[in-house]
Amino acid sequence: MPGRTSWLSCDIGAPSAEARLAGAFAGADAVVHLAWAVQPGSDEPDMRRTNLDGSGHVLAAARRAGVPHVVVASSIAAYSPADHPVTEDWPCGGVPGSAYSRQKAELERMLEGRADVAVLRPCAVVQPGAGAELGRWAVSPLFPPALLGRRWLPVPLWSGLRAQVVHAEDVGRAISLILRERSTGAFNVASEQVLGADELASVLGGFRLPVPLRLLEGLAWPTWRAGVQPVHPGWLRLAAQASTVDSSRLRSLGWRPRHGPREALAATVAAVARGQGSWGPLAPRAGGRWRELGWGFPVRQSQGG
Repeated sequence: MPGRTSWLSCDIGAPSAEARLAGAFAGADAVVHLAWAVQPGSDEPDMRRTNLDGSGHVLAAARRAGVPHVVVASSIAAYSPADHPVTEDWPCGGVPGSAYSRQKAELERMLEGRADVAVLRPCAVVQPGAGAELGRWAVSPLFPPALLGRRWLPVPLWSGLRAQVVHAEDVGRAISLILRERSTGAFNVASEQVLGADELASVLGGFRLPVPLRLLEGLAWPTWRAGVQPVHPGWLRLAAQASTVDSSRLRSLGWRPRHGPREALAATVAAVARGQGSWGPLAPRAGGRWRELGWGFPVRQSQGG
């Protein structure tokens, strides 16, 4: 929106962030806090500094500036494990062994008692526009992304895996709705359909190769430590124990996802295979993906909780 948008570059984890942000927030009707280090590189600032210190600075700045409405992105990963779809009153104890989950649970504790805050708890968020960045987060430089989508590709997954997926555009629509309604409290954001292991493998373009979770974790540890692939075993533990959710509260406001979960995930996988979309705020290293190998050292920060 030309003429109505101004940009401020700010390290939200820095001690000076609260004062800088309070100045930027002055006179605002609302603040939407989405910043989170999901899969930071080993040479980037510590993710707790960004995620927890930074969130504290954002919340303090909003209160200092007198902002009446704050929307904060949490995650269904904050929930304690459950074997049934959970509503917003389920405990947010996190999943042991997952840094992402435990830090989202800590964020939830920071938000307790804030009557001015709406908390979004989305499931896995995907979009083709993030294909290149997701490829860097999840695919080894040794694996050609173009192989994704090939019908003969074996996808090692354990039985019992289940996942909910939502398109980023539908999350954006949820935020707009909450801002318009001035709603507060927690809101799950997920499609009703839950994808199982066989369906996930099919969306990835191949067939499921049944592999026990324990074996996958055992393989992930040494390859992550050696910098061969970026996925810490903590992500596998989260995938195995994450709760599914009921989004009835958000639906009561009139929200409906416009993108089906299978179609959204398939389009995102296709974008990863083609290397399409944004690289995100931090550009990849020069010299191609071979330069992203750790050569004996992890390339991503530990996701152990």
